[in-house]
Amino acid sequence: MKKLLSILLCFSLATAMAQVQVGKASFYADKFEGSPTASGEKYRASRLTAAHKTLPFGTKVRVTNLANNESVVVTINDRGPFVEGRIIDVSKSAAERLSFFNQGTTEVKMEIVDATDGKQDTQPVAVDHVVVEDKETYQFDIKRVNPTGYGLQLGTYQELVNVMKIVDNLRSSYKKKVAVQVKIVNGVKYYSIMIVGFSKRDKADGLMVDLKKKFPDSFVVDFSK
Repeated sequence: MKKLLSILLCFSLATAMAQVQVGKASFYADKFEGSPTASGEKYRASRLTAAHKTLPFGTKVRVTNLANNESVVVTINDRGPFVEGRIIDVSKSAAERLSFFNQGTTEVKMEIVDATDGKQDTQPVAVDHVVVEDKETYQFDIKRVNPTGYGLQLGTYQELVNVMKIVDNLRSSYKKKVAVQVKIVNGVKYYSIMIVGFSKRDKADGLMVDLKKKFPDSFVVDFSK
């Protein structure tokens, strides 16, 4: 069992754009060639483009395949993927550059490299990062836990101070047990925020429906596996 830290904090939540995400990537099927994307552009398998649930159209992101460390920069021009646990859907040519075309999906790290492409999305953007003021001071208690039953993973973050603010907001808003799972990928630490303590899966599923707009990458975790 990986380390899980239960964090108790006190402060308020603000919002800004998340810079790094870790999760699964997939790619477009051939049947979508020439179909219009959510931005209005037509999908072309030969172009380095991708779909993301919330990033503004025109945002350039570097996608790194964590299995082989190969990376490619793609431009967001569509919405998706709408499959649990996946964070980005890349074009066929991008999947070939990342060398996961034959696998279908792979674990990736996604980083924003250019958020000001000059092409703006007209829809509001959901955000999952927080603004941190200089010289903020925090007080918290930490203990290791071994969760059982089911949990709801909401997102994975790199900056611990952002995690602490989001955890406090969740605890005060939903009165649930919140834990943070520490993950190390290629020597880099990431923190996955989870709501834990569900004895039945349907209860975790029900809360996930309520939180999907704010945390679009959320999914249910079975701790017995």
